[in-house]
Amino acid sequence: MENEAREEGVAPVRRSIVIGQAAIALVGLYALTGSISLGLWTTMGPGAGFFPAVLGAFLVILSVIWFIQERNNINSSASAEPLDKAQVWAVVLSLVILAAVMPLLGFQVSVFAFLLYHLQFRARIGWVKAVVISLFGSVGVFYLFTAVLHVSLPVASLLPLNLIGL
Repeated sequence: MENEAREEGVAPVRRSIVIGQAAIALVGLYALTGSISLGLWTTMGPGAGFFPAVLGAFLVILSVIWFIQERNNINSSASAEPLDKAQVWAVVLSLVILAAVMPLLGFQVSVFAFLLYHLQFRARIGWVKAVVISLFGSVGVFYLFTAVLHVSLPVASLLPLNLIGL
């Protein structure tokens, strides 16, 4: 009797998961098809549709993987993690701050501070490891995009930072 009641409670949850998976896959398909018309590559490097196409493809692929995992009950043994509202607010607010200061401080400084905050203060990773990851995640990604992919990222508008190439 108890098992039947549990099954009835699980069905709506699984249905909502499948609906969520389908919605994410549809968003991915929309991004993928819409980005192809923008052009994937130009003579100067990635076109306007390259990154949306990659992200759309990833959304579709990950939605299918998620569906297969749910279908095979891979995640059924693990209990759901409790929602940490402080962590959610920290991420959302730090992303808003990142978007606000990026035109002023540039990509490298603002992303470095963003990553350092999350790695050191939120995830409690050691200072050395947090600084190294933050450097690769900010300066390394900046040079990857600007030098290799020829995509311009924001530079600092503050004169002292701009003069030293940040």
